[in-house]
Amino acid sequence: MAKNDLRLLGTWFSPFVLRVQIALNLKGLDYELVEETLNPKSDLLLKSNPVYKKIPVLLHSDKAICESAIIAEYIHEVWTNSPSLLPLDPYDRANARFWVAYIDDKWYTALRNTLATEDDEAKKAHFV
Repeated sequence: MAKNDLRLLGTWFSPFVLRVQIALNLKGLDYELVEETLNPKSDLLLKSNPVYKKIPVLLHSDKAICESAIIAEYIHEVWTNSPSLLPLDPYDRANARFWVAYIDDKWYTALRNTLATEDDEAKKAHFV
């Protein structure tokens, strides 16, 4: 696949962009990382993700796919060559999706809140 067919809008420090990069690299796909500045956000980012206006965004032949977990599933479904990103068994696939949602909804939020909190007692409260 030509490099210009796949572009990833993101930053080097985002764990969500890293999730997409891992999926792309596991599939052996050639892509261009378009480094985004988040202040101000580029016109390309705002046009590609007009709802959330955030990274990552995968541009596949100029079609935008947003949200890292959704992008990873898209990569899994479009490029069916080995290795598979998700287990073949439906139960195991459901478990994998559960842990992705858990990390996104609970763990990452708790970690972010803890890092932003000054007080040690308040930090403990985020993980209870």
